[in-house]
Amino acid sequence: MLSDALQFLINLIFSLFGIALIVRAWLYAIRMHPFNPYSQAILKLTDWLVRPLQKVLGSGNRIDWPTLLTCWLTAFALLILSFVVGTGQLPPTSSLLPAALAALLSVFKWAFNVVLWITLVQAILSWVNPLAPIMPVLHTMTAPLLEPIRRILPNLGGLDLSPLVLIVVAQLAMMFIQQFTRSAFGI
Repeated sequence: MLSDALQFLINLIFSLFGIALIVRAWLYAIRMHPFNPYSQAILKLTDWLVRPLQKVLGSGNRIDWPTLLTCWLTAFALLILSFVVGTGQLPPTSSLLPAALAALLSVFKWAFNVVLWITLVQAILSWVNPLAPIMPVLHTMTAPLLEPIRRILPNLGGLDLSPLVLIVVAQLAMMFIQQFTRSAFGI
């Protein structure tokens, strides 16, 4: 019982931090202004771990490599810590490479999870409170993903189905990643 509770807490904390890192990388990619209050919150939450890697690696033009590497390290640490809590021992060195690949898949799963939730929150807020202060941020984040879908879908007047399509695609991607992770790594 205690092991399950500890496993849950570890998974929750590491996953939320990993998701915050994904959002940070996304905000960097879309060039969100760093003085935006939502950007500031994400930066303050993640700076303590990303800054040292930024000094070593530097950031790319559109891709924030230090943040993505930190996200992968977070997923890798989650897998190793989960193994230690579950079994009471360190994993064998032969399982480190599969764990590294599984950590990469976890990062992709977190990314699709972020896409799903941000799109869902934006869709709900557009009905309930389209003037909410976070709507411009959500619109800026989802526009690069929704615009290509809008170009493909037929124009249905005032009905925009692109968020629904994006949510379905993100959910299918997460299901595929989960199934691949289970079959390849037994996780």
